[in-house]
Order: sequence, then structure tokens, then C-alpha cells
Amino acid sequence: MISRRTFVGAAASGAVTLFVRSLRAAEFNFTQYHNQTSESSLHTRLIEMWTAIRTETNGRVEGQVFPENNKISGSDPAALKLLVTGEIHFFTLMGGILGTLVLVAEVQQVPFAFRSAAHAHQAVDGPLGAYVRDEMAARGIYGFAVGAFDNGMRQITGTKRPIVRPGDLAGIRMRVPAGEMVADTFKAFGAEPVVVNSAGIYDALKTGKVDAQENPLALVELFKLYEVVKFVSMTNHMWSGFNQLAHLPTWQRLPAELRATIDRNVAKFVRLQREDQGRMNATLRAGPGRRGLAFNDVDPAAFRRQLSGVYAKWKGALGTKCWSLLEASAGSLA
Repeated sequence: MISRRTFVGAAASGAVTLFVRSLRAAEFNFTQYHNQTSESSLHTRLIEMWTAIRTETNGRVEGQVFPENNKISGSDPAALKLLVTGEIHFFTLMGGILGTLVLVAEVQQVPFAFRSAAHAHQAVDGPLGAYVRDEMAARGIYGFAVGAFDNGMRQITGTKRPIVRPGDLAGIRMRVPAGEMVADTFKAFGAEPVVVNSAGIYDALKTGKVDAQENPLALVELFKLYEVVKFVSMTNHMWSGFNQLAHLPTWQRLPAELRATIDRNVAKFVRLQREDQGRMNATLRAGPGRRGLAFNDVDPAAFRRQLSGVYAKWKGALGTKCWSLLEASAGSLA
């Protein structure tokens, strides 16, 4: 059940708080965390999803949605720990950070594996995604069959110079999320990876702690990074999504009919959010979305040639089965 302190905290943080009468009447009261702002398509669709679940279960299931992880100290890594212990019930998280607990989840962010977000969706909805979900279950996490909300293809935005060729990254202090895959990728280009949680990216760029960051364009808009960066290099070097996760024991205690309702709605709103995010990432380069930023396109071939060592390392780390499932979707990454 949701405590009074959690309820009051939700209201203070801007979380979606449902009527008190409904919360008391519900059989199952859940918390849903995510790291995006309250203006994001992810937040909007999660609100709609839990509203639909409440309606379809006749009020038996209620959910509170907390943007920016309810501003807890430690952001995504801290929220992941809370999910594993059952202190929060549902959480969306990118594969790289999930990979700190479930190593094979790093496969979602193998550099230059996916041509587009749509290409990545096919992989994570297919056999590769099923394999990763099995590994999640072994660590106490339930993953949804169609459960990867979209973040998008990642681009490099910085304060010093445009990135046109791999050598342009030499010496750049690159903000990266927790997880080895992204750090290994930028080390291969001569950059210095600096781990900063999503909530701290703006300040890290503003203060000069980092020179650049890499994320889909939507994040540049939502977190107002256009105020502190000058250059946007369209590297499309990696895809990332927000995997919808549940605390496995909590999930297993639910009656089968309620699990089916939640599963169905997760899939529905994942697909809707993917469309939203795709449109946002596609339009930010045009018109007012440019925000005075200097954009440049990048030929990925030279970058990919420098990653042979990264591919060799991660093929061994992820295992033959996982890598084979990746290449079945992405093609050879030798």
C-alpha cells in the first residue's frame, strides 16, 4: 500500500496523484518511476496507460507516475535498487543502466548496431528482447514483451566543436550514463567518459564539468540543453529506449486477469509513445526546434571502423547466444 509520506511526496514532486477515495478502494496501489520530465511523451503516455488500467480493472489497480524519478538522490541507479527491493513497483530504464545489474541488457546499446529506432524496436520486440527478459527474471525483474518505450537514436551535442570524424572526440570530456558500453565506445574514440545522471546533465555542461553529452534530440529540448550547447552532430551512434520493468514478486502476486490487462496496455502505450518520440526527434532539427544550434551530419563508417575492439570485448562479455541474436537483427558486427 502507498504510505501517507509517499502520497504527499508525489503531490510535491508533480507526480500524477489519483483521487484519495480511489486509492483507498483499490486492491493494488503501484508506484511508477521514470527519468523524463513531466512534459515528455513518456510521462504523458504513462499517465494515460495507468488511467486506462484503472478503468479497465474497475478501480482494482491504481498507479502513481513520478517524473524525474521523484527527484530521488542517485536518479536511475538508485531507482533500480528500489525496484529490486520492491520499494517501487514499476520503472522505465535504458538498457545500459539496467546492464549494471543484468549484463545482457547492454546489448540494446551496442554502437551502430541499429540503423534507426524502428530497426531497434523490431529487435527488442523479438527473440533478442525475449532473451534479455529471461535474464531479467533471474534477477527479480519482470520485463514486458512489448515494453521498450522509445528514447531514440543518440546524437552528440557539445560546447567546443562539431564532431565530424572520430579524431574530433579526442580529449573531449563526454557525459555518459552509468554502464560500460557507452563508456567503452567513447574511450575508443579518445574521449574521456564522465558519468553524470540525467538530472545533472544541464549543470555539468554549464559548469564545464563535461564538454559534450550524447542523447536523442528530444532530450536536448526537454532538458533545455540548447541553452548550454552550441553544436549538434548527427552521429546516430546508438539507440536507447526506456524499458518498462516491474518488481517480479509484486507482478507474480497479481491475479492473471490483472496481469493480462497491464500487459495489453503497456504494449498499446509503448507503441503510441514510440510514434510521439519519433516525431519529436525528427522535427527538432527543423524550424524553431533548431534553437540556433549548429547541426552537422556524420558518416558513420569511420567511427565504426574504430570499434573492432569494443565489439570483440562485448561479444565475449554478452556471450555467443546473445551476440548471435543481435547479429540476426543487426547484421555482422565483426
